[in-house]
Amino acid sequence: MRFVILAAFAFLAACTGKPSFEDESLDPDLKLNLEEFFDGDLVAYGQFQDVLGTVRRSFVVNIRGDWDGETLTLVEDFDYEDGSTEQRIWSLQKTGPDSWVGTAPGVIGQATGQEQDNRFNWQYEIDLPIPTADGSNETLRVTFDDWMWLLTEDRLFNRAYVKRYGFDIGDVSISFEKLN
Repeated sequence: MRFVILAAFAFLAACTGKPSFEDESLDPDLKLNLEEFFDGDLVAYGQFQDVLGTVRRSFVVNIRGDWDGETLTLVEDFDYEDGSTEQRIWSLQKTGPDSWVGTAPGVIGQATGQEQDNRFNWQYEIDLPIPTADGSNETLRVTFDDWMWLLTEDRLFNRAYVKRYGFDIGDVSISFEKLN
């Protein structure tokens, strides 16, 4: 019986709509340039919700971005609601007018991304450290399908769809704000 319920939830989660570059751009006047938006200091506020809608983690991220003309380096310092911290350093290279690849510790292979109009899609597989009840960490391998939309010149919204073994396990919502 438990398996049937889990299978039903997995089926329903798989049926939910996801963004696409086929979707019409809501603001044709805004053009996202990743290297411009993330160059400098930013702060982001986010949370992870499981497929049932329960918020499991919330966080604040202080980000320092540096674009040197070839590489966009993002130093992300996470502060979680439980007091734990994490740092992730991304190294992104522009591979075409609107395409990107990137790496960070824990990322399996390379992340790939594509810009279009005011949005960006970023996909990757990563081993995430997850705190356990005894205070240690275990690793959870998941895939991210990140969709970002430039809302204003200094605000960007991100919704990331998270899967494990090909099944939706939840999503992350993040609001980025450029500080300078």
